[in-house]
Amino acid sequence: MPFDLAQTLDCGQAFRWRELPSEGDVTLWEGAAFGKVLRLGQEGDRVWFFCGEEDAAQVWRSYFDLEEDYEAKRLALSRMSPALAEAAAFAPGIRILRQEPWEALCSFIISQNNHIPRIKGIIDRLCGLLGEPIPGTGWNAFPTPERLAACTPEDLAPLRAGFRAKYLVDAARKVVSRQVDLDLVARSPVEAGRQELQKIFGVGPKVAECALLYGFHKTECFPLDVWMKRAMATLLPGRKPEEFGENAGLAQQYLFHYSRLHPELFEEHENPRSA
Repeated sequence: MPFDLAQTLDCGQAFRWRELPSEGDVTLWEGAAFGKVLRLGQEGDRVWFFCGEEDAAQVWRSYFDLEEDYEAKRLALSRMSPALAEAAAFAPGIRILRQEPWEALCSFIISQNNHIPRIKGIIDRLCGLLGEPIPGTGWNAFPTPERLAACTPEDLAPLRAGFRAKYLVDAARKVVSRQVDLDLVARSPVEAGRQELQKIFGVGPKVAECALLYGFHKTECFPLDVWMKRAMATLLPGRKPEEFGENAGLAQQYLFHYSRLHPELFEEHENPRSA
């Protein structure tokens, strides 16, 4: 089963995971989701979940999308283009996490015009300020919409989130009042979900697409920003995200991860790769 902790947890789809010092050849990660904390270990193809059987079955198996055959998805995408095949082979262990929708929405509101270390810092401060402590772990849960809706943007000054603070408050108040219905987004077609999420002040197409992919597991979504537009133009000229069908989100992750670690491919668009 293709599953790589570093590729999955540090590729920009989730921001509450951190790598711990290794123990011999075992890499260790720890993070929080759904009000629970998990430590993971990996050596080669072996992955360990340090948790009880109930949490593994009821929380983490779904969170890491372990029921899905990612090797079949990778091979299907690889057949579409040599460039995409190379990107997929570079990080075959990426899986699309099934995150809590509210947390994913807030995370990608925070991600706007930001970089991963700073996003992680803002989210960590948000959880420390407003999230309930998770007993015995030193971690806090992600704050509820109700807790955040009771705040003003000024209350969020300790986050050092800048203009994003007012977006978070607006999101929380609209979710709590049901002006934006996250349950409706979950059960609706993608386009309806896009429209619903963009009722939130500061949520544009990119943030909505990320929330739909990583929080609602709408895997046909393909978040596009300036970087990804360059990657598509360079690696897959003339191709459109819709061509990847239900695996578009996974294709985006392969291309994003590959492009982020191969910046030399995008210098002045020299020697573009053929699709």
